[in-house]
This record gives sequence, C-alpha cells and structure tokens, in this order.
Amino acid sequence: MSLADHIAIAPVVVPALAAPFALLVMRRRRWLGVTISFTSCLLMLAAAVTLLVMASDGVIRTYEIGGWQASFGIVLVVDRLAAIMLVLAATLSLLALLHAVVTETDRDGWHFHPLLQFQLLGLNGAFLTGDLFNLFVFFEVLLIASYGLMLHGQGSARLKAGVQYVIVNIVGSSLFLIALGLLYALTGTLNMAQMGLRVAAIGAEDQWLLRVAGLLLVSVFALKAALVPLHLWLPRTYAVATPPVAALFAIMTKVGVYSLIRVVPQIFGDGAGSAAWVPSPFLLPAAIITAIVGFSGVFVARRLSEQAAYAIVGSTGTLMIAVAGWQTDTIGAALYYLVHSTLAGAALFFIADVVARRRGSFSDTISSGPVFHERQSVALLFLAVAIGVVGLPPLSGFIGKLLIMGSVADAPWWGWAWAVILATTLIGVIGFARAGSAVFWKEGPVTDDAAPARVARSDMAAAVIALCLMGALSIAAGPVTAYGEAAAMQVMNSANTVDAVLGVG
Repeated sequence: MSLADHIAIAPVVVPALAAPFALLVMRRRRWLGVTISFTSCLLMLAAAVTLLVMASDGVIRTYEIGGWQASFGIVLVVDRLAAIMLVLAATLSLLALLHAVVTETDRDGWHFHPLLQFQLLGLNGAFLTGDLFNLFVFFEVLLIASYGLMLHGQGSARLKAGVQYVIVNIVGSSLFLIALGLLYALTGTLNMAQMGLRVAAIGAEDQWLLRVAGLLLVSVFALKAALVPLHLWLPRTYAVATPPVAALFAIMTKVGVYSLIRVVPQIFGDGAGSAAWVPSPFLLPAAIITAIVGFSGVFVARRLSEQAAYAIVGSTGTLMIAVAGWQTDTIGAALYYLVHSTLAGAALFFIADVVARRRGSFSDTISSGPVFHERQSVALLFLAVAIGVVGLPPLSGFIGKLLIMGSVADAPWWGWAWAVILATTLIGVIGFARAGSAVFWKEGPVTDDAAPARVARSDMAAAVIALCLMGALSIAAGPVTAYGEAAAMQVMNSANTVDAVLGVG
C-alpha cells in the first residue's frame, strides 16, 4: 500500500499519539503540550481535507486494520459523508483550541489538551468506522473524554451538571449494548454493510425483535442528538461548561444525527421488513417539537451561554425535520445545514465568553449593565452570528433553511415543516433581539464588584473566524450543496457501501 492509502487512518492515529505525548509534557513544558495539540489538529484538518478531495470522485474507500477483512476485522469506511464530518470536526477543534489558548481557559486544569485529543479520537473514529460495535467503542472514548472536559475548570454547578451528564450517557450506553446484543443475535454480525444484507433474511417470527432492536438503537442516537423528550440534559450541561468545551460540544449532538443518517438507510432501509425506516413515525414529531422547544428556550434564556445551548437544541430540531424525509434531497439539505449550525452554535458560545470576560460580575447575564470595553465591536459580532443562527440573509443559515424547505415541499407534511421553520425563525429573531438590546443597548449602574474588565481583542478571534466560515459557506453554497447531495446519494444507495466493504453487489 502507498502512503496515500494510509491517509484514511490518520484522523484516528494522530490524536491517539498526540494525547499521551501532550499528557507527558504538559506539567514541565506547557508550551510544548500546546504545540503538540495545535499540530495534531492541523494534521487532522490536512488529512480530512485530503480525504474530502479523494472522496469527491464517488469511490467509497475502505481501510482494513491489520489486513483483516470484513466482517472479521475492523474496517474504516471513507465516503463523502465521513469526509464532511471529519473536516467539520477538525475545523471546530482548531477554533475551540484557539479560543482556549487565547483566553488561557486551557490553564484552568492540567489535562485540557490530552482530553481534547482523546475526544477527537472518538469523534473521528465514530465517523469512519464501518461496524456498530466499534461505533459503540468510539462513542465511549469520546464520552469519557467529554466527562473530563465537562468538569474542566471545576465549580459546583459544573460538577452537578457533569454528574447528570454522566448518568444520562451511562443509560444511553447500556441501551446501545442491549441493541447491539439483539442485532448480533438476529444477524450474526455487527458490520453495518453485512447486517444490512442479513436483516432482509430474518423470518417473520423475529421481525418484532428486529423492530425492538431498531427502536432501541434509534433512541440512543436520539439521546445523543438531544431530541425531545431526550434533550433535558443538554441546556444545563452546555451552559455551565467552559466556553471552548461548550463550543466543541456543538458537534456532539451532530454525532447522533450522523449515526441516524448512517445506520438507518444501511440497516433499516426498504429490505428490513416491518423494521423498515423504523424511526419514521416518531422522528418528524420529535424534530418539530425539538425546534419549538429549542428556539423557545432562546427566547426565555437568562444568560447568553444558556441561549447558545438552546440554540443548539433548536437547530438540531430544524436539521432533523429534513432528515425525517429520508430522501436524497432532504438528506443533502440536512448536511448543508448541519455544517452551518455546528459553526453557528460554536460561535455563540465564543461570543458569550467574550461578553462575560468584559462585564465583571454581570458576566453573560441577559440584563442591563455597565458599558464595557469594545461594546460596539462585540455587539456587531453578536448581531452577525445571531443572524446566521436564526437563518436570515445573507449568511448560510438562510440558505440552509431554504434548502430544507425546498427539499420537503413535496412531502405530505410540508405545511407543518414550513410553519415550524418560519415560526421558530421569528421566535429566534425576537429572542436574540431581546438579549442584544439588554446586553448592548441598555446601561446599568456600575458597582465596585461589577467594574468592566479591559480584555485583549484577540479573544474575539475564534468567533470572527467562525463567522467568516459561515460567510464562505454562503458564498460557496453551490459546490457545497452539490457535494452534500452527492454524499446523500451515496448514503441512500446502500448497495454501493456493501459492494465497497464486502465486495458483493
């Protein structure tokens, strides 16, 4: 094999090596640990972009670890969808890392950089793996790392939310294992491509068990995606995490969305009998309610960080409205909006921190306060990102929502989808306008303990870059949507993956 053939494993190997090295050097040479972390993220981005370009030819590539073929060994699968998610994860990690280093948030604990690398190991592995058991393994890797990152910086509120976060995810992991056990008992394999072939041969007497396994698996992914009613853990957890960690967590819900897009067409497609498209009766209502709850939370939030957390929930609901269509064009629209919403959610957490660092004891509360350093610049940045989050022109959120609305126009439930998207957009506009007017327009008294701080402008860098990426996503909407539609076509045509992984059509 040539060096190019090994690029597929680079997104897994690079953070796996960087994490222990960063851990070893952090106490004596912190600068070296930071350098290792930045270098690792840059290498992952380079590898992800290379895979994105390679995948553009439409060929699904596989990497058999140890030379063991599927379904006996671990097989990594690189297609357009995996490449998109790898690039998004690497980009977001660089933004979170930049903000953490510039604001010195990474100094709140010794293990920020190793934990960041371990989380990226889990994320990248989840996007690349071709079997359900290793999807579970990589889920656990990223979750264990996220437990440490969640508690980074300490504090009673963070500890309380962290314990709840751990308990919720332990329950989810237990359900995941039960679902895997049932599927393995029914099909004799955990390789997704092979399982997709074998579910078609399951007898009528076991169809109910297949449906139960499918519903359990979908429930786990819905929990990860924070769909109503499995969303309650997210606002409290994300709102109290340190801002770089919360920004990185913006992609965590997208792992659940990715898993649904990857697993349902492959295993529970048309050939799955009574379990075919198993989440369909529940996914659209859950998505609609999630969008309403999320943007209603944006309206009533008391802190900018809490508002950002609810915006993550609301954008996930909007995203899942498109996914619920289970058509090539709806999935394609969903992928464009997925990238946008991840960047926009991260930018909101960055801005919340920028405001909190300048307002003294007022922090990021949505209330009037003293005039703070560079208030006009921060206000403009907040306005631009809020425009992107709610989906107003000219940023990519507007294009993403238009794509979703256009993709579901032929669905029988299009009226519900359009009404919810438009209504939640209005609610979001009002919510962000309320927050912006309170924080940036109204002035409150200055007390000794609430004196505004003078902070270097560099703490806005990550938010500005995220905003520029949203602008670039809008400018390049044509080629980006074309790539997303091609990725959706690959996912929905599961026979291509079967042929690539197993060598059979």
